[in-house]
Amino acid sequence: MHIKLIPTLGLMLPLFTALAQANVEKTIFLAPAPATVPSEEPDLDDLGLERLSPQRPVVRTHLNASFPSAAAPGGTDSWFFLENLNPGQRYEVRVCWLATQPTTFTLNTYALPKEIEDKNLMSSLSTYSAAQLAILSTSLQANAIPRRASPHGSKDPLDPAPTSDSVLFLHVQAAADYFSTDQALMQNVPPVAVDLILDPFLFNVFPRSLVPTAGWIVLVTVLAVVLGRWAVKEVGRVVNDARRQSVLEEVKKK
Repeated sequence: MHIKLIPTLGLMLPLFTALAQANVEKTIFLAPAPATVPSEEPDLDDLGLERLSPQRPVVRTHLNASFPSAAAPGGTDSWFFLENLNPGQRYEVRVCWLATQPTTFTLNTYALPKEIEDKNLMSSLSTYSAAQLAILSTSLQANAIPRRASPHGSKDPLDPAPTSDSVLFLHVQAAADYFSTDQALMQNVPPVAVDLILDPFLFNVFPRSLVPTAGWIVLVTVLAVVLGRWAVKEVGRVVNDARRQSVLEEVKKK
């Protein structure tokens, strides 16, 4: 009966394996206290940035990349807006990309006051925003920071009045990390297909997305313990049977 379980368990093992087909980089942070959005700084209005929030935690997009240079050691800058965060809660943002597109990503988050005070960050954000607004359609341009409803403020998404929300800017730098004899690839780095994922921590300790993985680990551990105990019992039974058989043979010889 126990022996018949082995082929079945062998068929189940692939369920606990996964192919490593992507690379991951992440940053971990605590959500800040609510801030006024938009601030009195006019440069923060209508930036055209893609947003991540607990309600929309995944953004699939393409990010421009470039080889590191003296002017841009981290590669090409991209900016995103994290909103509707729970103040004081720990989060992580992960960027996942195909291993077939070797890239080095650097992720940082900035609160509104710090971002405004740093002129280099403001310049980078303004440049990226201008490029985004140039390619966005009219309907997407309506998705501006001051016209987005927040659970912490006004319920009217068309109300331009400032609202209070826990928000952060996400700064992503993408640097090409490959060498090719193809001069076209060396001169023109193709955009990198990525998934950006906002993942809250449970009790500020454990990423919520890892709960299923933890469940599988617990299940595999339980199965390993059960199989281990069964194997020990079977080995003990075989040893005892061998001993009894040896004793019987010695008795017969006498």
